Amino acid sequence: MNATSTNPTKRPLATAPRARLSLLILLLLLAPLCAHTILADPTGANIVSNVTETVAPASAGSSTTAGGSFTTLVLNATTQSPRWKAYVGNVTGTFALRDAENKTLYDWGVASASGEVFATRFDVSWTGITCAANATLTAEQAALNMSSTSVDTINKTFDQKVHREFYVGTTRVANSTCWSIATYVNSAAQAATENADFQEVLLENGAGELIFAALIKQGTIGFDNERYDFQMIVPEDEYAATPHTYYFWLELS
Repeated sequence: MNATSTNPTKRPLATAPRARLSLLILLLLLAPLCAHTILADPTGANIVSNVTETVAPASAGSSTTAGGSFTTLVLNATTQSPRWKAYVGNVTGTFALRDAENKTLYDWGVASASGEVFATRFDVSWTGITCAANATLTAEQAALNMSSTSVDTINKTFDQKVHREFYVGTTRVANSTCWSIATYVNSAAQAATENADFQEVLLENGAGELIFAALIKQGTIGFDNERYDFQMIVPEDEYAATPHTYYFWLELS
């Protein structure tokens, strides 16, 4: 009787730790999936205003000389680069808690914008974000018909690694680790420091797709002495019959 009466009480005691262990293992396995679902990647940016302009060619200089004379000329001109195009602007947005059906539980207006604006020719995945490799820059130059002898190729333009730290989703981009530039302020070049305004950094994803990241700095004096939140340049194929489409993402922080 003693043997039969004690067995039922011992069996749950033996299986309870196993059940707890199984539950713990299940939670550990599910944790990365839950984290991937909850943590936000950059979101597609809604373009509210789109005003495009370019500079008119300068008038021709002239020289009037007598027949039989010999004139040495020193000519100077600034030619608009056909291999790059620029985007500048301001950022608005909202922090929100939304479900998979885009239903809002609560949101917060953004009083002071910070974060990044991303531009790329690709409808990218945000997995495997790293600094852009030299091979990726070379491949993009080839795709855009950039001659390696041009002075304004991607790798000759983004020729320094000086920028501040930032995050893409949960991926940390350490300071001064990626190819970068700082665009001009009041038509003048900036010193290369981690505190420079309007920094732009080259990234790529796990598929080797090049991503341009402009670091937001709200209400800052820009290239034309007007205030902007971001400035960035992206490359273009000067020989393409139709310009390339760039996709824009925004990450507020």
